[in-house]
Amino acid sequence: MSKYIAAALAAGLAALATSYGNAKVISKTVESMARQPEIAGTLRSTMFVGVGLIEAVPILAIVVAFLILFV
Repeated sequence: MSKYIAAALAAGLAALATSYGNAKVISKTVESMARQPEIAGTLRSTMFVGVGLIEAVPILAIVVAFLILFV
């Protein structure tokens, strides 16, 4: 029973942290684009790399959750 709770917590907290991280990165990027529109392209591509790295966290958390459940 406790392994189900642990797996749910791992996946849920990772999703929560990812949504907070993505919101922070995107809001700061939009704020920077408003301040310096001439570097908007560079900021946008850097933002996509950052968001991609942030999105790796819940994928790894799901792997950990499956390991907790099945091992």
